[in-house]
Amino acid sequence: MNVDDLVRDSFREQNAESAPPPVDLADRVLAVRRRRRARTIASVAVATAAVVAVAVAVPRLDSGKDDVRPANVLDHDDLIAHPDQSPPRDMIAAGRVVLAAYCTATSVRQSGGRHTDVPTYWLLDARTHTYEKATNWSFVAVAPGLRTAAVLERALPATRIGLLDLLTGKVKRWIPVEHTVGAVAFSPDGRTLVATTYKKNPDLHVTPSGNQSSRWPNYQEPGRTGFSIVDVASGTESWSKVPSGDGTGLNDRQDFGFSRDGRLVYTGLTAEPGQRFYDFRGHPVPTPALEEHLRWYIDARLSPNGRLGAGGTADGETYTSSEILNPTTGGRSTTVRGQQLLAWIDNERLIAWDITPGSNEFHNRLVVVALGSDKEVPLTGFRGGDDRAAGRWTPVFAER
Repeated sequence: MNVDDLVRDSFREQNAESAPPPVDLADRVLAVRRRRRARTIASVAVATAAVVAVAVAVPRLDSGKDDVRPANVLDHDDLIAHPDQSPPRDMIAAGRVVLAAYCTATSVRQSGGRHTDVPTYWLLDARTHTYEKATNWSFVAVAPGLRTAAVLERALPATRIGLLDLLTGKVKRWIPVEHTVGAVAFSPDGRTLVATTYKKNPDLHVTPSGNQSSRWPNYQEPGRTGFSIVDVASGTESWSKVPSGDGTGLNDRQDFGFSRDGRLVYTGLTAEPGQRFYDFRGHPVPTPALEEHLRWYIDARLSPNGRLGAGGTADGETYTSSEILNPTTGGRSTTVRGQQLLAWIDNERLIAWDITPGSNEFHNRLVVVALGSDKEVPLTGFRGGDDRAAGRWTPVFAER
């Protein structure tokens, strides 16, 4: 069962029974996507990698007509791929998108059935174009331009946000916060941060007695308190109270991100309508029209021109294709290769996780997929184990 199945099942159960979701549902939903990562931007010199050109006919999905045009959508020389590396040691890039960092998580057992997911980051060194281990941080978000990252120290929730110079590896400034923080994300222009505030470590969880056989540990209690909008230049903070249990149906980590235009923030729900948007003062607002049919756990969201949306798995239990949506209607425009869509490279290509057809759903690698093509170009080697295996890595993408 994948993340789409879990969320759909939770909707059906709630509608049928009018009961709250199971206490471990949130962690199951988040298993594929363990943590919200900033979908932020990188600026790196991109080298050339040869790829196979695939000649196909691509429908004009935004026109509603049947006319077609030829396109060699995978015939690009803007890829930097290392299909023999997992996790990657050398820079991975595709067009405007760069793998700015990646993260592994280790579950550390504590007393009383308590567990803590301890992350370790590897950040792209702009000088060597390699990924270097960074042991000081529990959360990293990269700003547009790959010059600055917002970082949180090891002990969560944090009392300050660091602005890390990615060229020197030094924190150039600390921003103290009045409300303790468990996650940060940059706005599309990089001038603002949304900091999700927690009263306790959102990565600390407990398996209650009687449920010790479950591989999905249950989080202790709702811990989110709200969000702060932080001006990067001045460091000023404006906090809004939006706690867990306000209808989100979650009782663990559920971070905030920015809307497409950067004027609103949103958080995911495990009940309909699936996501909720707020203005910067913490007031619920209508969902932007182009984002109404998107799912919070599908990272790619809207294409650069806003005419297509990334959807969930399209082929049931095989997990080798995903839907591309008409964001206006929510209907399927087409399908594309890929188990999970992570980032749009341009209006025709995306980065995705994908598996070899017929293989284990967790044995996946980063690939480039394209509209109108049944081919793909591997960017990395395959990940091993399952979602709770030590050493599995989660990408942090950035756009130049």
